[in-house]
Amino acid sequence: MQRKHIFLILLLLPFATSVRAQQKFIGEQNLRFKDTTRNRPLTTEVWYPTTDNSRQPAAKKGYPFVTDPTIWSAKLPEKKLPLIMISHGTGGGRMTLEWLADTLVKQGFIVAAVDHWGNTYDNKIAIDFVTPWHRAQDISFVITQLLNHPEFGKVIDQDRIGAAGFSIGGFTVIALAGGKLDIKALDDFSKTPEGVQETTIPEFPNLMSSVKEEDILASFAKSPPLKDNRIKAFFAICPAIGQGFTKASQLKDVKSPIYIVGAQSDSITPVKTNAAHYHSLIPQSKYFMVKGKVGHYVFLNEATPIVKQSGEVLFNDDPSVDRHAVHQAVGGMAAKFFTEILK
Repeated sequence: MQRKHIFLILLLLPFATSVRAQQKFIGEQNLRFKDTTRNRPLTTEVWYPTTDNSRQPAAKKGYPFVTDPTIWSAKLPEKKLPLIMISHGTGGGRMTLEWLADTLVKQGFIVAAVDHWGNTYDNKIAIDFVTPWHRAQDISFVITQLLNHPEFGKVIDQDRIGAAGFSIGGFTVIALAGGKLDIKALDDFSKTPEGVQETTIPEFPNLMSSVKEEDILASFAKSPPLKDNRIKAFFAICPAIGQGFTKASQLKDVKSPIYIVGAQSDSITPVKTNAAHYHSLIPQSKYFMVKGKVGHYVFLNEATPIVKQSGEVLFNDDPSVDRHAVHQAVGGMAAKFFTEILK
């Protein structure tokens, strides 16, 4: 009996080794680009599927978020894969939607997230909080850099590119899809009681008193066309500044598939004036509203227990809300959507 067990183990050993060699983990790299034309550094995090088993995946030390372990600088994929670009929310950063990146990588996508200069938690420049047209250019610039990269350019399928964004990042992907913002309509809305509420954001409480209206208008006058035809599918989570779109004609150039997600109890980008509003103006868009007491910041990463104890609104939800479950549901929708369109 014992000899039979040994024989069985020896028989299965090559199979076990092969399975381990093919097991997919998440690789991660940090790339630093700079758009010299606009003088914007664009730090970019890239996650990708890897079969590299030379090291075990590891969690980031001292990291405030609950995310999947990754292998730093792991071997790149062996074949070309679709790319998904991620645009973070205002005052956030490239790492704040890592839960979405993890979900997409597990489904066979390469994912890249950009730090939008001047609009991150650690680099707050007032004018960059109110001139979001720069963000779409950031995404387009980084796509070009990745396609021309000596290593990533070989494993990204340039014909299968998607984009996802949260909050002002949701607007960013809509702009990339062909949406054209009316800055006057948005400016008029911002002066209403409802508009004041939406422009008073926790990430920059005194924002509107820190910038001049004429500077904002002058900046938008320089905005070039933002539609990027290389991107074939768009996923917008709680997209912001919906009231800058008052006519369907502003979104007539949105031809590619687009999926819009809203949150029923979102007080930062209320569904009525944002997610549902965009959906009403884009007839072919898919739309889903997460019901219940789900607020805006549920779409940020899960925080560690110690960070949650701070009581910070960014990391704590209503007791009835399971942030992990929301991520699983919405991440699953995004993965299914991008898979159907790009794979």
